[in-house]
Amino acid sequence: MLRSLILSATLAVCGAAHAQTAPSASEIASYKGLHLAAHEGRVEEINRLIAAGTDLNMRDGAGRTPAHVAAFASHDNVVAALANGGADMNALDNQLYDVLTIAAVANDPVLVSLAIALGNKPDLITSIYEGTALIAAAHLGHHDVVARLVAGGAPLDHVNNLDWTALIEAVVLGDGGSDHIKTVQILVEAGADKTIGDRDGVTPLQHAQARGYSDIIKLLM
Repeated sequence: MLRSLILSATLAVCGAAHAQTAPSASEIASYKGLHLAAHEGRVEEINRLIAAGTDLNMRDGAGRTPAHVAAFASHDNVVAALANGGADMNALDNQLYDVLTIAAVANDPVLVSLAIALGNKPDLITSIYEGTALIAAAHLGHHDVVARLVAGGAPLDHVNNLDWTALIEAVVLGDGGSDHIKTVQILVEAGADKTIGDRDGVTPLQHAQARGYSDIIKLLM
């Protein structure tokens, strides 16, 4: 149990080192063509470039496709135009993130639903932790996103390379507040397996008990 608590505390502190990275000002200044149009939300230019046969899956220096750039800029109509034109909605950037996980981390429920409707797979393995969009959203307590991912068929019990499920992350990397309580509730009601423990066999309930998260304990009992 002690090792599990130390690991969760360490991840909470240093996890930002592996967070998604939106295009920087210097990167944006270098953009042209599809990447620039995606960042600026210019759908007509996107459609013109699609008609001209431009490669919709071209990459910037960080491996971002125009769809990734549009997702970071919350341009849903651009994401839709690119997908409808044939862009790969399951492409991963150099940090192993897809459009769906970008939307999940940004707490953008509308884009989450749109990405799934456009073919972005909710069971896609993403990030250096070999997780999913659902695990990322549960970690952050983005319960509206969690609900949409669950409805879209995201795997409830995927175990990442930390040996954590979405339910475990909602507890060990959450703050026990209302957002994470609701996240746990959605996962439990959807049928997430409460018995899956971490690499030390510590269950979500035991983690909640160790942290004194009384409302979450009630949901997991």
